[in-house]
Amino acid sequence: MIRITELRLPIDHAPESLEEAILKRLGITAKELISFEIFKRSYDARKNVSLAFIYTVDVSVKSEESVLKKLANDAHIRPSPDTSYHFVAKAPASINSGEVLRPVVIGFGPCGIFAALLLAQMGFKPIVLERGKQVRERTQDTWGLWRKKILNPESNVQFGEGGAGTFSDGKLYSQIKDPKFYGRKVINEFVKAGAPPEIQYVAKPHIGTFRLVGMVEKIRQEIIDLGGEIRFSQKVIGFDIKNEQITGVKIEGHPDLPASHVVLALGHSARDTFKALHDAGVFMEAKPFSVGFRIEHPQSLIDKARLGPHAGNELIGAADYKLVHHAKNGRSVYSFCMCPGGTVVAATSEPNRVVTNGMSQYSRNERNANAGIVVGITPEDYPGGPLAGIEFQRQIESKAFELGGGTYEAPGQLVGDFIEGRPSTEFGRVIPSYKPGVHLTDLAQALPSYAIEAIREALPAFEKQIKGFSMKDAVLTGVETRTSSPLRITRGPNFQSLNIKGLYPAGEGAGYAGGILSAGVDGIKVAEAVALDYLESTH
Repeated sequence: MIRITELRLPIDHAPESLEEAILKRLGITAKELISFEIFKRSYDARKNVSLAFIYTVDVSVKSEESVLKKLANDAHIRPSPDTSYHFVAKAPASINSGEVLRPVVIGFGPCGIFAALLLAQMGFKPIVLERGKQVRERTQDTWGLWRKKILNPESNVQFGEGGAGTFSDGKLYSQIKDPKFYGRKVINEFVKAGAPPEIQYVAKPHIGTFRLVGMVEKIRQEIIDLGGEIRFSQKVIGFDIKNEQITGVKIEGHPDLPASHVVLALGHSARDTFKALHDAGVFMEAKPFSVGFRIEHPQSLIDKARLGPHAGNELIGAADYKLVHHAKNGRSVYSFCMCPGGTVVAATSEPNRVVTNGMSQYSRNERNANAGIVVGITPEDYPGGPLAGIEFQRQIESKAFELGGGTYEAPGQLVGDFIEGRPSTEFGRVIPSYKPGVHLTDLAQALPSYAIEAIREALPAFEKQIKGFSMKDAVLTGVETRTSSPLRITRGPNFQSLNIKGLYPAGEGAGYAGGILSAGVDGIKVAEAVALDYLESTH
């Protein structure tokens, strides 16, 4: 096929206009065109430019070689790369006979889902251990915190089928390098499970929480149909290791499960499992992460600032943003996990702590825009070894619980008051979306002084990029601490732990991903490594 890039059309173009533009660009007739598909569609919404879609299309023609030769000097016309997925292995017969142990995947978030799915598709019949519940039961438990202030420590935004990504914007874009197009495999599997087909080509695809629930269930069923097992409410509490080789996992209330290949797809909040790994001698190290607040503005303000005269155009949808500021004290402040037309949600997994996150539905039609405004920190800020970052997070989350009134309400403050250093007493135009509620206070006590100083400097600076960003009655809600894992379970080129053979650290919890797409891609990479190791060990 032939790939055409930078094909520009008015945003309100007629459906047939794309084919006409392809024919014109290639200099061919309709009879010579066999088919075409959209690989990517983005938009150009600069204020002084007519609103346009920018397409990348893959085209099949009758005389491909001659067309490419004729247009060899056109940098935007090239042969299409192969983006299809190719399995690296097929399970040996010994898996089916029970002669060798089946692979075990711990955790059923985006990384664990794709590790298990790929292993199942290759015939390895994985066993998945998920400490939380099935996604619909888990959703009820999550609402229990949001609506009734009742936390289930094993079934919440962080734990359960689908992982933390289920209660998010469902963003499916990433800046990872992906030369083998694993991201395409992730997207295609989501579409097969019921995601809207447009996620295969829009520049910034997203799904939304409600759609993710049904999709996760369908992927689970495929894994089961292929011989895999998903065991819910099975919390891993320890590891059996002999001669620097994993031999099994300990499960709370269940017999030990023998295993020679274990994928650690834990997510960034499995703090007790991190400790169990550390106690077992698994090599890990502290890594940088970020802490901060959620900020909420009217979505209409963001739309106007970002899209100008194009604000409100249904073909574009709600506008997003990405901001960064380098503060005078040496700290970097940036926007994180921006959720257009979304809500701020309670995301703690431990009692008497408050954690915030952002979430959107597919429609992105809620009144407020929200994003994390976070400050980068390093292990130098929390010395004490690999687990010190967890204690640093816990201290901040416990203080937020206290500042919020001790009821799982979150501490909040108006941006104008925050910048001026005075407590807030009443809301203005922006009503916060966080449930179970926001308790107005002084957020200066919620984070270390260097973080408060940096955010106070950054908010007016962001105003220069988005008019109204530092509006006085925009709302800050605390705290955002789970931006990424505070540690890395370091692995080698073979994707195994540096010092424990058969243990495969993976995804966000192990420090190798950030977000649904990159976690899914890492799950695929690790599944391939597991499969290849099985083949090597059985020959």
